[in-house]
Amino acid sequence: MAGMGLPPYDDGNIFARILRGEIASKKVYEDQWALAFHDINPLAPVHVLVIPKGKYVSFADFSANGSADEIAGFMRAVGKIAKDLGLEAQGYRLLANMGEHSGQEVPHFHMHLFAGRPLGRMLST
Repeated sequence: MAGMGLPPYDDGNIFARILRGEIASKKVYEDQWALAFHDINPLAPVHVLVIPKGKYVSFADFSANGSADEIAGFMRAVGKIAKDLGLEAQGYRLLANMGEHSGQEVPHFHMHLFAGRPLGRMLST
């Protein structure tokens, strides 16, 4: 797989369909750069997905091809969401999966925001 490059963006992926309003989501936040909504299969009391509005397959794609405004706007949105949800005092975890070995399930870059309980170690052993 190494060196094979990224797959093309698939307009049929579930996050693209949510962005187009074809699939409903329980929205937490939206601005010109990002959309955030509750995960339908939460892994913590708070499990929010934050996605950029641009067509990016993965973190690699977003970090290499997103404009400075898109990247800054997205990161600021993630921070604002955590603050608005009152998560800063007890803490939270941000997770972005990239590619097959990480378990990335949807080929649209997204960040998970987990909170609401002690989250334990970063990786299981």
